[in-house]
Amino acid sequence: MEVPPLPCRLLAIAVGNTRARAAVFGPDGIGAQAAFDACEAPERALGPLTVGAESPEVLISSVNAPRGRALADWVQARTGVRPRWAGTDFEVPIERALDDDSTVGQDRLLCALAAFNRLGQACAVVDAGTAITVDFVDGTGVFQGGLIAPGLRMMLRSLHGGTAALPALDYAAPDPARGAFGKDTAHAMLLGVTTAARGLVRLAVENFAESYGAYPAVIGTGGDAATLFEGDPLVERIVPELQLLGLRDSLGALLADDERAG
Repeated sequence: MEVPPLPCRLLAIAVGNTRARAAVFGPDGIGAQAAFDACEAPERALGPLTVGAESPEVLISSVNAPRGRALADWVQARTGVRPRWAGTDFEVPIERALDDDSTVGQDRLLCALAAFNRLGQACAVVDAGTAITVDFVDGTGVFQGGLIAPGLRMMLRSLHGGTAALPALDYAAPDPARGAFGKDTAHAMLLGVTTAARGLVRLAVENFAESYGAYPAVIGTGGDAATLFEGDPLVERIVPELQLLGLRDSLGALLADDERAG
């Protein structure tokens, strides 16, 4: 689907538990981007993207409140623009069919909004980061919910912390040349968490399709998506900046609300 151009410049910031991303958007589309550790110093992470009065809008989404606040405060001091927060200063403009939407993550809603706006059809959104979420948006653009599971590194930490002998590992994709059988403990652990994550996503999408009555398009995002789904035909497209695109898409509705209130 074609998304209308923005009427102004936007700095969008998405803060996760481990990683963060930011980008500058304008009438011509996405401009400068940055991906960084969520604990990185704001001036190092965002300095090149702050453009003062040329960015009349700053929107932020965060599931890590202390880090999000630190970034937001720095941006406001640097630019004079007060960032507006998803879920607090504005609602993500996507309809929801949930029993209780008071605790749903704004990151999930933003990714769902951006995915549907670009695909224009029922879709499953896989966010592979600190946690793995798989969410479903139906063919009319309604967010139906989904599931939340441990991410790859969380699974590895659990294996190490809950046993006496399994080693502490950082995640790396298992070498395909070594085959399907774990030939040492570390290899077996990496194969295990990779298979668990891929199997989780595949079964979730199949359950969505059975419940909905049609197979959705599948879009991936998050820091581990490219590594996890490389060469996997299930995931049709990987868009690392998907949450930022959701912030960008929210701005039009937010400005319209401002105009009505003003």
